[in-house]
Amino acid sequence: MPKTAFLFPGQGSQSVGMGHDFYQEYDFVREIFEMAEETTRLNLAKLCFKGPMEDLTATINLQPAVTAVNLACLAVIVKEGVKPDACAGHSLGEYTALCAAGVVSQEDAIKLVHRRAELMHREAMKRQGAMHAILGLPIEKITEIVTTVQAEGVVSVANHNTELQIVVTGEPEAVDKVSALAVEQGGKSVPLKVSGAWHSALIKGAEDEFTEYLYSFAFNPPQSLLVLNVTADVSMDPIEIQGIMARQLCSPVKWYDSMCRLKEEAAEIFVEVGPGQVLTGILKKILPRDYPARIFAVNNMKQLEQFLKEGT
Repeated sequence: MPKTAFLFPGQGSQSVGMGHDFYQEYDFVREIFEMAEETTRLNLAKLCFKGPMEDLTATINLQPAVTAVNLACLAVIVKEGVKPDACAGHSLGEYTALCAAGVVSQEDAIKLVHRRAELMHREAMKRQGAMHAILGLPIEKITEIVTTVQAEGVVSVANHNTELQIVVTGEPEAVDKVSALAVEQGGKSVPLKVSGAWHSALIKGAEDEFTEYLYSFAFNPPQSLLVLNVTADVSMDPIEIQGIMARQLCSPVKWYDSMCRLKEEAAEIFVEVGPGQVLTGILKKILPRDYPARIFAVNNMKQLEQFLKEGT
């Protein structure tokens, strides 16, 4: 039997209307939204289905909103009897991956991302940050450039998404300098619309408080393989997973290496569970052309039917 991996998106995958199809179709999806709204005191259904985009994209709203949609899409697939052999989530999406693997409950996942969003928003308000995607240069070259510029300001690698797509994060001037040097060496730089320098030392002020909050929750041993952002490796130890998640806030997301790890585990069916198709797009750039993968995205009824017909 081919192994199935569930992949959960994070910030940047949102769109107005996300999750509406399943919300209309299933009572248990409406219950997930009600639970999330009660927990966060936010009108997540209105934000997700009607926007406006500006409100939806505010970190404080976005993290619980995307997580509610991720959890809804996951619940719909599980209801159809499909369970993952492996899970991974991109940054924010990692909290739904924890839920999918049985490490935390739906409610705990919402509580964790809500607190995470509050603290990240608070830190972003204190210090202006920027993030740029650098295309066309390998991680070794970007790391070299970043290390050079770190003498002048706060800058680091935020995400290693594909072999040649790397996001840098930090103080605007330092990020601009890294981008300029990368362009000089043949790369391309794309500024990202973000409200803070995520996965950088600029939000380090959130780490201790979030860690304390994180450790107030009980983590369970995962029921499926869980590939983590910080290590790009599997852990089956709940205490170790908790420690790794505490570091996730300010550490790079090793997504490229995580997907390579899933390839090593011989995962063949990949399902992006949540809004958008950002992760399926990235995955197609990572997997070799001759790799026997079947890739799906599930966030509406039509996509669900296609996945159940072709992927199970």
